[in-house]
Amino acid sequence: MSQDKSREFLHSGNDKDKFKFFFKATLLQRLKELLETIRDQVHKADSDVQELEKSIKPVMRELDELREKIKNMEHIEEIAHDIDNLKKKLAWSWVYEVDKQIEEQTVKLQKLKGRAPACQERIDRNTVVVDKLKKELIEKEENLRSLVGKTHEENNMKKSMENNIAEAVKREIELEAEHERGAHMLQRKNGRLNQLQAQLRDFQMQHMQSTQAEASQMEKDMQNIQQQIDHLHSNVTRLREDENEFTAELSGIVKSINDISKEMAENDRRTKQIKSNIADLQRQQSNTVTAFGGQRVLKLLESIETNHKKFESPPIGPIGAHLQLASESWSVAVDRACGGLLDAFIVTCYKDLHVLRECASKVNFNNLRIIVYDFTRPRLIIPDGSLPTTEHPTVLSVIQSENHTVLNVLVDQGHAERQVLVKDYEVGKSLAFDDRMRNIKEVYTSDGDKIFSRRTVETFYPPASKKGKRNRLCSSLGEKIAELKNEAEGIQRTIVEKNGQKSKLVKDRCDLEQKIADSKRKREPEEYCLEKKILELDDAKRAFAEINRYGAVDNTELEEDIKKEKNIIVEREPLLNKINTKLAAASREVNDRREAYKTFMDSVNEETGDRISANDELELVKRKLDAAEQEKAHYEGLMTTKVLPAIKMAEAEYADLQQLRQDNFKKASTICPESDMEALNNVAGSTPEQLSAKLNRLKQRFDQESRRHAESIDDLRALHDKKEQKILSKQQLYASFRLRINSCEKLLDLRWNKFQRNAGLLKRQLTWLFNEHLGKKGISGFTNVDYQSKVLSIELTMPQDASHDTIRDTRGLSGGERSFSTLCFALALHGMTEAPFRAMDEFDVFMDAVSRKISLDTLVDFAVAHGSQWIFITPHDISMVKPGDRVKKQQLAAPRG
Repeated sequence: MSQDKSREFLHSGNDKDKFKFFFKATLLQRLKELLETIRDQVHKADSDVQELEKSIKPVMRELDELREKIKNMEHIEEIAHDIDNLKKKLAWSWVYEVDKQIEEQTVKLQKLKGRAPACQERIDRNTVVVDKLKKELIEKEENLRSLVGKTHEENNMKKSMENNIAEAVKREIELEAEHERGAHMLQRKNGRLNQLQAQLRDFQMQHMQSTQAEASQMEKDMQNIQQQIDHLHSNVTRLREDENEFTAELSGIVKSINDISKEMAENDRRTKQIKSNIADLQRQQSNTVTAFGGQRVLKLLESIETNHKKFESPPIGPIGAHLQLASESWSVAVDRACGGLLDAFIVTCYKDLHVLRECASKVNFNNLRIIVYDFTRPRLIIPDGSLPTTEHPTVLSVIQSENHTVLNVLVDQGHAERQVLVKDYEVGKSLAFDDRMRNIKEVYTSDGDKIFSRRTVETFYPPASKKGKRNRLCSSLGEKIAELKNEAEGIQRTIVEKNGQKSKLVKDRCDLEQKIADSKRKREPEEYCLEKKILELDDAKRAFAEINRYGAVDNTELEEDIKKEKNIIVEREPLLNKINTKLAAASREVNDRREAYKTFMDSVNEETGDRISANDELELVKRKLDAAEQEKAHYEGLMTTKVLPAIKMAEAEYADLQQLRQDNFKKASTICPESDMEALNNVAGSTPEQLSAKLNRLKQRFDQESRRHAESIDDLRALHDKKEQKILSKQQLYASFRLRINSCEKLLDLRWNKFQRNAGLLKRQLTWLFNEHLGKKGISGFTNVDYQSKVLSIELTMPQDASHDTIRDTRGLSGGERSFSTLCFALALHGMTEAPFRAMDEFDVFMDAVSRKISLDTLVDFAVAHGSQWIFITPHDISMVKPGDRVKKQQLAAPRG
């Protein structure tokens, strides 16, 4: 650099020039250009190899075509052989087919001939039966008229006698229970009296010894009774547990039966609802207007047409008939959102409203909703700020109409622009309850659920229509009807299944009820025995206590007890005899009434049986007569219209088949003898039509292949081998090219990574060396190299600056400081490069003495340390530089002026 350029190098402020100087001095620029050149050459070589690889694809297709030709030509001979075999099979298949038809016709003819005798025999037999049944019918009618009598008095008498028998049986049961109680009590008293008397005798004979022995025996008896009680109690408990278990199971079955009955009732209700929906859809299919009011709408439209002159403008309606949907999936949701508006009519003034109201009243269309709206009003333009800020569609965005008045009414009356549509409940709930977006009035799901929130109140309404989801805007009515029919069939199958389950459960319930009744019958005798044994145990305990008591006292009290028991027995025996007498009388009365009832019923049953039997016999004879006459007429018509004509037709067909068989046999024998068919074992399973179609296909294929392949197969194989060898050699050569290119790309990527790493190292090395040389004067600095932006900036911090602010613009330095900074930067670059000769001229200009000395010492030390040859030229004094082995000073004479 010249003196001026050196002075201005660090002070020009152009960081890009500094970067270029650094990038070129460190040889990074040359290396980068070299790597980029290599990469371009590698990419060009890769493109060339790709073009070479593409160039062999047509040859490979030609090779595949040759292979296909060779393969097809190999099949031509096979096809010709198959054609010859198929011709033989076809010729004889016509013979075998006729043989098969002859066998079938023979069987058919024999079967038809066997029908005529059987049919005539049936006619004769039915003629005899009809005559016989007519006579029998006359006799049965006369017999029935003679047996018809009155039955009302017999029924009243029967009911009266049944009531009398029930009353007598009731009295007999009451007396039996009373007699049983009295007899049981008298038996206990007699037993007690016998015990007391035995105790008295034993007391008198054995006194204390016998008392102790009797007490011991009574203890054993009480133990036996207690064991019996335990056994009976165990049986009763087990039977009660069984009853409880059966009862619980019965409750479950009854609950299941009730649940199934409810489910079946619900299914019946749903089936009726589906049928009603199908009828509505079918009416809607025939006329879409009926979906919005039924037949009343049609009558109303006819009335409007009749009175059209009374209207200032024709009414618009129903609104739903003027709407179309952009997507069928929102039909239920839009129907739910618009609701009654779809049935409404629109008029332009109040006069038309009154006229339309009169027309509606004439056709009994009450509560018709009529909206007054200006028809001349243009289509409403809704600003974006009034629309919901959501990606989900609104009712207004999915409906279409050719009449802008209809859309305006839906916006003004129904707020269609603020009703948002979503796919399911979860999305709707999140949108309505969680997000709470502006301008959303309501959210409707595709199933018709309505979701909205008002301040803190969150509300959800499922569809409340009794007919299910309303789908009046759906255009694909046929699919909807088919869907509902399939649903109805599925429900019907479910009803049949549930009916079977219910029948099984009813049977199980009957079985359980029978088991409960059987268990109850087993339990009641056991309970009776248990109560009886408990009473015996109580008596034994009292007797045991009395024995113990009498062992210590005299027998006076025992005698008083015997006397007391005797008095009770004497009092009870007359009462029991009286009850016994009443019971015998009641039993005789029951028997008498039953005998009288039996006698009466025998006579009634005999007469009723005769009458019923006569009536049944009459009806049976009538049915037999009708059946016989119908059967006779059936066989007579069968004989004349079917059996005889069918036999004649079958005989003619049999003769034709025999002649056809002879003709086909002659034709087949001229092609090949029948013995050759043994080697062709596929004739039996194929029909002539199948063989003929197969033969035609083979002939067409043979002709096509013959026309396509004019060359010989040997020439094609030789050409195939030659092309295949050529392609193989090229593929191997191109594969070696590809391998080398891949290796070059890998090595180039490796060198590029090393280049980037070295560039980063040189960047840090420049900062270190520059800062190292500046530090000799107490200055610190930093170089920032940006390879992306291609700029190099320098920052300096001067030691005399008390604020230690960083100087980024070197023009703020003095001349000596700038020269010293330039020298440090140049030395940093010199330390990063290699050169045999280096020269610096007037490097110490504008420096003070201290800076000049530091610069000279730095330069000399740097040159001696690096070992290269340096030439320093300066107009200033260099006496401060000490000469040495490697330092030579040359001072020129001053120039003469």
